[in-house]
Amino acid sequence: MILVQPRTSKTLKPFSLFLSFSRSLSLLIFILFLQIKEMESLMKQTHICMKTIYCFVLISLLLLSVRVKSNSEEFSYDPCSEKGPKFWGELNIEWAKCGNGNIQSPIALSKWTADWNRGLGCLIRNHKPANAILRNDGHEIIVDWKGNNAGSIKINNVDFQLQNYHWHHPSEHTQDGKTYPLELHMVHFNNVTQKIAVVGVLFEYGPRDPFISMIERDIKYLNIEGGEEFLGKVDPRVARLDGRKYFRYIGSLTTPPCTEGVIWTVMEKVQTVAPYQVELLKQALVEEKNARPLQKINGRNVFYFDPFSWQSVAAE
Repeated sequence: MILVQPRTSKTLKPFSLFLSFSRSLSLLIFILFLQIKEMESLMKQTHICMKTIYCFVLISLLLLSVRVKSNSEEFSYDPCSEKGPKFWGELNIEWAKCGNGNIQSPIALSKWTADWNRGLGCLIRNHKPANAILRNDGHEIIVDWKGNNAGSIKINNVDFQLQNYHWHHPSEHTQDGKTYPLELHMVHFNNVTQKIAVVGVLFEYGPRDPFISMIERDIKYLNIEGGEEFLGKVDPRVARLDGRKYFRYIGSLTTPPCTEGVIWTVMEKVQTVAPYQVELLKQALVEEKNARPLQKINGRNVFYFDPFSWQSVAAE
């Protein structure tokens, strides 16, 4: 796929959003115009009032404008907003856990304070290529694999099927007190246990990330909320993952409804991403930052796995 450099000026984003929206609106108006012409030809026979036709057009456009608002206005990452993270639990009764939950994510991670345990075993990754859709929901850029066809990861001898990849900037988890420019979440689900398992990968600036490189052009042109694009077959294994050392804890989703009981596996090894790739992800969304603040650990067990450490052996 041809790599397209993203816009470097944040001031161009509103114009780009307007341009994308205008194209969609123009297409809708054109379709409605054709419908009007058909209805005009019928009007001679049925005596339909033209006012009714134009009312139909107006209502259709109003419905479109309402739809464009959707997800991004339900909640915000702005700490000063009435819909910011500290108010998520009050915005919707189904989001109550965002405010009163006891095992929320993200959290601060450090191998020096975690319980070392080699008994967890290396993370087993069995991902494979499958058809995927790229989505922009206003808060995240998401690569969705449908139908549980993209493989799985194995945790405690249980397979969790890959659902999607999405990114947060800056990182939501910290490692040894450091926040990174980007964090990838690989979301998995087990249909039997109804449990969610998320693999987190942190990124620092350096050589570009191969997975983002693969979909750069698609991200660039999917810069309006609600947009979708069929990608064809996408290989999730292109995303780099070193499963030999990681943190493991029980937490929650980091976006509303903040569902608890999520099995988190955050890789210790930090991968690299080019600065322009992070900007590309930012400029496609409504808000520049989409990272939830750190949550309290509240006495939870946070484990660290290192197959080569004597401390891990001692903890078994």
